[in-house]
Order: sequence, then structure tokens, then C-alpha cells
Amino acid sequence: MSKGLFYKTKEEIELIRESSLLVGKTLAEVAKIIKPGITTLSLDKIAEEFIKDNDAVPAFKGYSGFPNTLCISINSHVVHGIPGKYLLKDGDIVSVDCGAVKNKFFGDSAYTFAIGEVKPQILNLLKITKESLYKGIEAAIVGNRVGDIGEAVQTHAEKNGYSVVRELVGHGIGKDLHESPEVPNYGKKGSGLKLLEGLVIAIEPMINMGKKAIIQENDGWTIRTADNLASAHFEHTIAVGKNQADILSSFEFIEEALNKNNLQVIR
Repeated sequence: MSKGLFYKTKEEIELIRESSLLVGKTLAEVAKIIKPGITTLSLDKIAEEFIKDNDAVPAFKGYSGFPNTLCISINSHVVHGIPGKYLLKDGDIVSVDCGAVKNKFFGDSAYTFAIGEVKPQILNLLKITKESLYKGIEAAIVGNRVGDIGEAVQTHAEKNGYSVVRELVGHGIGKDLHESPEVPNYGKKGSGLKLLEGLVIAIEPMINMGKKAIIQENDGWTIRTADNLASAHFEHTIAVGKNQADILSSFEFIEEALNKNNLQVIR
């Protein structure tokens, strides 16, 4: 996390929007081909080619040594999974997190996909996690505080019987992938940094079916739930607004592709 707190001009926000919409379109390319029997590495290659074809650079590849374009996290994996030879199976849930850099500004977004026949209780986890993201976004308005975002996410997740990962948080974003402030998915109303116009942040609930505890795998990247129960992850890049936040990334392209692919859209 870079130390500085950087407020963006309207022009800079539009550049972040361009990068963030590219991320949404990249995740849509993943949505077009994601299905049982495909390897996670093949999804990664599609994403890398698409980003480069659009005059941008994958934000994650090489970041602190991460080897790939996408973080792909399956079932009990929370985030930071490394794409590889794993073949997706019917019933899997797959968090795909993507970042891109274009015109020197970063975009960041994540979507959890349901593959084939997913158990209803796990589909509900995805639904509540996605709803928690939008609850957090609703709180991202001028005059509120970072704690209001976390409290909104936490309240919705916990009242539905799920737990919120504590060690991993959302973040500021701009010319760096991770800027100040940290944006936890838990907190108290009225606490933390005051939200002002020009603040651009990535809000990204990571919500567990079971307990909140997590473990890092031996690969040094993949984070999984300590109890091996499912975890879901959705993320948008947003700009704080006076009356409502401006969502700079988009799930629209992803969900159009899922509909065409006859895959489950999380609503």
C-alpha cells in the first residue's frame, strides 16, 4: 500500500474508468469460455491477450512477483489463486480478479462465477456477497467515513449468517494498484477517514460460508478458508460522490456473456 492519499481530478477519474471498463470487458472474455473442463491457465491466457490487444498492460503480472494476469480462486480459496492446470468442475465457484493499466492509471474488479450445478446454499453465499458489495458502495458518499463502508458490508454479510475476512481489504487506486486508504469490509459507522470527492477506491468484500479465519497456501499467494468452506469475492472500482458513488468498473459485460453462455448470473 503506497503511503500517499491521492485525490483525483475529473479527468483522472475518466482515465481510471477507461481502465476499469477494460477490466470488465476482460472478465467478459473469461465469461464467454468459462465452463467445466477448461483449465484456469487457459482463462488467464485469454485475459492477458485481450488486455494487451487493447493497448493496456496486465496489472497483476509481475506485481510483487505474482506470475499471472488473473488471480483465480476456486471454492475454499478466497483470493490470490495462481492459474494453472486445474480443470474446472461442475459445481465449482470461481473468483476471477483482474487488473489493467492504461494511460498510466489502474482499474481493478472481480467476479465470482458459478460453474454448472452449484449447490443452492453456495449460490446464496455469492448472492449475499454481491449484495454486500453494493451495500458498501451505497455508503461511499461525501461526508461518510471508511468505517461506514465496512459496517454496511459486514452487517449485510453477518445478518445472513456469513463471516467477513479481516486480513484482506479494499484499497485506494489510481497511478498505483494499491494506494491509501485501506478499505476494510468490517467496521464501525462514523470511524476512519472522511470520504471526499476525488477519492477513488476498490471495494471488495471477501465473504466466507463458515468462519472468518484464513490460511496462506505453500505457494506464497493463494489464501484459503481455514475450515475449507466456500468463499466468495466481488469487487468494483468506484469514485466517491456527493449523493451516490460513481461505479467505474462494470459487471454488465460479464453478465451479458454469461447469459449467452447459459451460465448462472448472480443476482
